[in-house]
Amino acid sequence: MARGNHTTVTEFVLMGFTDCPELQLPLFVVFLVIYLITMVGNLGMILLIRMDSRLHTPMYYFLSHLAFIDLCYSSSIGPKMLQNLLVKKKTISFSGCFAQLYFSSAFATTECFLLATMAYDRYMAICNPLIYTAIMTQRVCKELAIGVYTYGFLNSVIHTVLTFQLSFCDSNVIHHFYCADPPLLALSCSDTHSKEKQLLIFSAVNLTGSLLTVLISYICILFSIIKIQSSEGKCKAFSTCASHLTVVIIFYGTLFFMYLRQPKAGNSWKYNKVVSVFYSLIIPMLNPLIYSLRNTEVKNTLKKMLEGKES
Repeated sequence: MARGNHTTVTEFVLMGFTDCPELQLPLFVVFLVIYLITMVGNLGMILLIRMDSRLHTPMYYFLSHLAFIDLCYSSSIGPKMLQNLLVKKKTISFSGCFAQLYFSSAFATTECFLLATMAYDRYMAICNPLIYTAIMTQRVCKELAIGVYTYGFLNSVIHTVLTFQLSFCDSNVIHHFYCADPPLLALSCSDTHSKEKQLLIFSAVNLTGSLLTVLISYICILFSIIKIQSSEGKCKAFSTCASHLTVVIIFYGTLFFMYLRQPKAGNSWKYNKVVSVFYSLIIPMLNPLIYSLRNTEVKNTLKKMLEGKES
């Protein structure tokens, strides 16, 4: 039963990715490599876009923000997970758990709507090329970016505050490698029905709303591509859409799996951990490759930078 809004828990214990001691060090090495690649890839992408004036277009402007979000998203989860793979006391303070839930939720929501914004940008570029530059001005791009950040962080405030208004007065063991809503709800000794309902509604609205924008944009793009006469132009456009949709499917699929299910104890947490690794660590590592490094303009910029250093 609920005991009011007072909590007797001052810290939480993160169970981590596995409780098998023999796997701790190998997993640390694997996740450290993934995290370092994520940092180098996304920081490199931001620097490339800022340094080359030819990449100062709406598409690369949003790509730089995607790289920044992925960098911050991984950093809100990765370092603590890596630390816990090396230590015996896998604890996180109450305030630390609050901060981790807030920032991970904020960046995840922001990325959802940034992906939708990027899809809209591609729709305008391919389906309305004559008015593209007149509509997607620098001011409009900045306003869209500010809008997705503002919504993402305000949305996270609601989630986080409602979660930590609950009482945690029994177990403090989180069956996860970071502080997330579902495992925290399973720990609460309060009535979590309203919070679970709120989480389900907000997650459904955020995920389906942004995903519908992506799908509608790419359906329109597909019809425009079919009308292209040049086979080379079709291949290039299809390749771009396929790369974007691959990341969208993986990212949204894992989030749907994680948040549109009722929190359950037991073996379900093992599956949630694996899914969480994909959207919190693997996808931020892959995004610079899938979105940008396959792009000829980015490759040429990187090549010129490397040739300049050698000379």
